[in-house]
Amino acid sequence: MSFWQQIKDQFRTNDSSGDEQPSGPPCFWQVDMHSHLLPGIDDGVQTPEQALLCLEQLQGWGIQKVITTPHVSRDYYPNTTETLLKGQDRLQNLVIEHNLPLTVEVAAEYMLDDFFPDLIANNDLLSFGAERYVLFETGFEANSLGLETVIFRLQTKGYTPVLAHPERYAYFHKHRDMLPRLREMGCLFQLNWLSVTGLYGERVKKQARLMLEQKSIDFVGSDLHGPSLSGRFQGVFSAPDFALFAQQPLRNASLLTDVGWPVG
Repeated sequence: MSFWQQIKDQFRTNDSSGDEQPSGPPCFWQVDMHSHLLPGIDDGVQTPEQALLCLEQLQGWGIQKVITTPHVSRDYYPNTTETLLKGQDRLQNLVIEHNLPLTVEVAAEYMLDDFFPDLIANNDLLSFGAERYVLFETGFEANSLGLETVIFRLQTKGYTPVLAHPERYAYFHKHRDMLPRLREMGCLFQLNWLSVTGLYGERVKKQARLMLEQKSIDFVGSDLHGPSLSGRFQGVFSAPDFALFAQQPLRNASLLTDVGWPVG
C-alpha cells in the first residue's frame, strides 16, 4: 500500500468503530465556514493532495458546502483578495476533477492588526453569506486594543462581524463580562469543533462548554488545517458537549444556498 493510500485510509471515516460512530452524518449544520484548505498559502494544507483529503473527510461527515478561510495578516500571511480568489478557482477545479458533491467558496480569517482597519475602510474584505459575514481573530493572550471600534467599523460598512474561536482567547477566560458585551454589540461567535475535545487545553474546553450552555454560538467551524488530526475530529462527535451543538442558534445551514458577496 502506498504512503498516499495509507494516509487516505486513515483520514476516512472508520465504519467499523461501532457505537462511537453517529448513526448518520454528524455535521447536521451542513456548512463548514472556517478552514485553511488553499494549498501553500498559510499554515494550512500545503498540497492539493492534502486539500483533497480534507474535502473528502468533510463531505463524509455531512458537510455540503465549504467556505475556506485562509489567514490574512500583515506580519505572517499578507495574502491579498486577488490571491485568495485565484485559490478558489484551483479548489473548485479539484472538487470537479474528483466528483465531490461539495460547493466551495473562499473568504478569509482576518487578523485584527494595524492593517485590518485599512481593509475595512477600502471595502477590501472577503465576506460570505447574505449578511456579509466577516471572520476575524485577535491575539490569544492579550486583549486587542480597539476591538469594539473595529466591530463598529465593520457594521457601519455593512458587514456582520464574526469572532473566530472566542473560547480560545485567554483574556476572555479572566474577564467573563467581555464576551456578553461584544455579543450585545452585534458581534457573532464561531466555535471550533475541537474545543470540546480538550485539544487546546482544559481552560478552552471549559470556556467552550460555558458558551454552549449560554447558547451563544452562532457558527461552528472545523478550523481544519490538514489531515493529521482526523482522529481528534472523530472524537468531537462522541464528546459529551457535542449534544449542546444542537441547542445553539446556528446560522451555518443558512449559508447553504447563499452566494458569497463580491468584494466592496
